[in-house]
Amino acid sequence: MTEPRRARRQRRAFSDNKEVEIKKAIPPTPVRTLSKTAGSAKIDLFILRHGEAGNRMTVVEKDSERPLTPEGRTEMEKIAKSLKAIGLQTDRIYTSPLRRARETAEIAAKILQIPTLGEWDELKPDGSKTGLYRKLSRLGQNSRPILVGHEPYLTSMIGEIMGTTSAKIVLKKGGVAKVRITSFTPRVSGELRWLLTPKIIAKMS
Repeated sequence: MTEPRRARRQRRAFSDNKEVEIKKAIPPTPVRTLSKTAGSAKIDLFILRHGEAGNRMTVVEKDSERPLTPEGRTEMEKIAKSLKAIGLQTDRIYTSPLRRARETAEIAAKILQIPTLGEWDELKPDGSKTGLYRKLSRLGQNSRPILVGHEPYLTSMIGEIMGTTSAKIVLKKGGVAKVRITSFTPRVSGELRWLLTPKIIAKMS
């Protein structure tokens, strides 16, 4: 009985030593932490064009201060209620600081009960798309922000994300598009999931 036990201990000791030798011979694989802007990502953007604003020729304020018209406010309220009815969910909305866009965002935030509303200069008509993508990449995986802005900036951005400059995308005032970003490197890329006109949105509620 004694001999077999001793043999088993020897075999176990040999096995343990062999395992140690193997671990020493094969260095551990280093763990690489990817930055939020590297590799794959998944961010769903709900891109909303501002509502109907006062005409440049009839409003005395400078362009950045043009407000929504009463009709524009009413239409945006209906659109926001329709988006709520079809189950659009998000916890943040970012807008151009121009008045017509900011008022559109405020209406949407109130009706959709969005707790976070921020102004991004990158969403101005002449804003930096590179800067916008940088900010979006910092939101983290599975973010679903609403972006409120202007034309032709918004459809130009959609085209960039799709990887095309030839696509004829039309986003009417009050229209909404869903775009999924799948990667930020080596360049931003993704796909257009859907695009809705205000009339279609109204019929969906």
